[in-house]
Amino acid sequence: MLLPAKAEVARQLRRYRAWERVMLASPHDRTVRATFEDSGYTLCVLMGKRCAREAADAAERYLRSTPAGYLREQDGRPQPGRVARRTPPPERRSTAPSP
Repeated sequence: MLLPAKAEVARQLRRYRAWERVMLASPHDRTVRATFEDSGYTLCVLMGKRCAREAADAAERYLRSTPAGYLREQDGRPQPGRVARRTPPPERRSTAPSP
């Protein structure tokens, strides 16, 4: 999987957050809202997410992690050093008498 350059992700995330603040200050301004939505769309495409909020969260996680760690997180693979359970947990039986 190709990953975007961290510098570009950081730039687009800053742009999205800046327009988010402007949009919250002027929610009825259509130009501001359109620019904010455009910045969210760009972040969605860059991070491969469908929702701008998910894309912003993914961008923040990506910027904090190593590329390999981010890919493992996205693939749902277990983290190194963690033990994955291969069998279901044992059933627990109640000691209370049945009615």
